[in-house]
Amino acid sequence: MKFGLFYEHQLPRPWRPDSEYQLLQDSLAQIELADRLGYDYAWAVEHHFLEEYSHSSAPEVFLAAASQRTQRIRLGHGIIQLTTNHPARVAERVATLDLLSKGRVELGIGEGSSTTELHPFDRRYRDKRAIWEDAVRCMLPMFWESNWAYDGEHFKFPARNVVPKPMQQPHPPLWVACSQMETIRMAGRRGMGALAFQFLNANSAQAWVHAYYNAYTKTLDRLTNYQTNPNLAIVAGFMCAPTDEEAQRLADGWTFFQFCLAFYGSHGPVAPGSLSMWDEYEKWRATTEGQGAGGVSLIGSPETLRRRLHEFEESHIDQVILLNQAGKTTHQAICDSLELFAREVMPEFQARDVAHQAWKQDVLDGRIELAEIDTTPYQKRAIADPGQKNQALLSR
Repeated sequence: MKFGLFYEHQLPRPWRPDSEYQLLQDSLAQIELADRLGYDYAWAVEHHFLEEYSHSSAPEVFLAAASQRTQRIRLGHGIIQLTTNHPARVAERVATLDLLSKGRVELGIGEGSSTTELHPFDRRYRDKRAIWEDAVRCMLPMFWESNWAYDGEHFKFPARNVVPKPMQQPHPPLWVACSQMETIRMAGRRGMGALAFQFLNANSAQAWVHAYYNAYTKTLDRLTNYQTNPNLAIVAGFMCAPTDEEAQRLADGWTFFQFCLAFYGSHGPVAPGSLSMWDEYEKWRATTEGQGAGGVSLIGSPETLRRRLHEFEESHIDQVILLNQAGKTTHQAICDSLELFAREVMPEFQARDVAHQAWKQDVLDGRIELAEIDTTPYQKRAIADPGQKNQALLSR
């Protein structure tokens, strides 16, 4: 399998005047270190107005900076919100980043997860899937057509040549954000890589893998004439330290990611500055629900992580994306963790990726048929609602 890093740019209160500056500088230094250590991907999200949870509203700028400090690591949009960006502007920015990075862009695209983000851009939650599909049809041919016009339900675009064109042709590899089984199947059906924002155990990982590849091989239905990208990646809380106890201590508070995702997904807009998300998280973490949150993570000693990764490897996950920048985890702890994991755990799993790719090709070519697994037990939300509403975790 391959390994990526994941950046929400979380910044819990209290804030100092230089907090955002230091956050971005530390993140760039971590990606530069990861590039030297042999990690495969660095993913950056796009979110808007989500205080403390994600100060990452311009990922294309951040990834462009990372491109100039790295040589080989793939730079992933995880994801660009097609609901809140014009398709032509997305195509222009992604192509420019691909040129600056010498063809290292991975293009994750999604819908946006909450009314807090969508409403200021005059988008409604109920329309987001239709807008996303229309944007995909409008945008993707811009990467390879020199004279492209589009007349869709949500986007109208007169004949233009969108420049520049990306280095990777016909376009960078495509991914879509997923947090429920329905969107995993949708990603497979659309022929895009699945970025699974769910904290899985090995059994549910296998169910997701089978559902994804069966959708890809049996019901493929592309939105337009793009190149498919059959891949399934999962996000996992991460900290590698000499002992399990030290890793747990250093990663204390990593479930802040889950708490905020559920909070913003199930609540309407919060008045700016009206509450501290970190204080709300601390209250929730003291509850029975909070103490039981987390799912299966990659937090522990090298031996513990090796054992858990073997389970994911047997499920045929393509990529594990390591959530190292979460809550109040320190820059030094993140760097030390990346170094220890790269030295003692990662190489053996990367080396066996050749065998995994052979297995996957057999699945895609029909030589291996995957069993249909009952996915009902694995469609639970990842975390209980932190507030009064008792809704399922909304899809990203």
